[in-house]
Amino acid sequence: MPALVWDQVGERLYETGVDHGVLYIPDVSGVYATGVAWNGLTAFTESPTGADSNPQWADNIKYLNLISIEEFGATLEAFTYPDEFCQFDGLGVPSPGVVIGQQTRKVFGLSYRSRLGNDLEGEDHGYKLHLVYGCQASPSEKAYTTINDTPAPIAFSWTISTTPVPVTGFRPTSLIVVDSTVVDPTALGLLETELYGNATTGVANLPLPDDVIAMFPETP
Repeated sequence: MPALVWDQVGERLYETGVDHGVLYIPDVSGVYATGVAWNGLTAFTESPTGADSNPQWADNIKYLNLISIEEFGATLEAFTYPDEFCQFDGLGVPSPGVVIGQQTRKVFGLSYRSRLGNDLEGEDHGYKLHLVYGCQASPSEKAYTTINDTPAPIAFSWTISTTPVPVTGFRPTSLIVVDSTVVDPTALGLLETELYGNATTGVANLPLPDDVIAMFPETP
């Protein structure tokens, strides 16, 4: 077995950026059937919780170590949001241009893309698609301040909690990540057609985890 070598050419990898944000609206059956482009996305901070250690003692020794269930949460930041997000931000729209607060916060889906770079290709090396299911947005602050000699747009922020969805052969999950530098390019193209739509297929949608996994069969 050869000795380990660090920082070889083409292997100095990094991940950066956030773009291609999409909001997905579920239908009455829970399928994320309609996608809407989310412009102005500035950050998506993934914040898993849980997976805490719970040691058990017996015979005067640490007998085993139980781990609690892990939950997926996040913070989403943006300069703006699509009109369709109002229903998920606790806002009702009784008529165009009029909104009322403190309404029911519905469940939605999200996807976004992060860039993969290396020392040869820079940020053109590849990207990762992040698919998030069962999202709900908590109330958040909106700070309106005076315009001055250093104006800046309002930065909206939402705390996102999730409810996992079923995955055959695995525990339920709220997150799937697809790496463009590893998966089959043809299968990746099919997934992106689902996520973003095109002139042939029409409306963008967020496939459920089982459907995503089926697009990328395991190779021997």
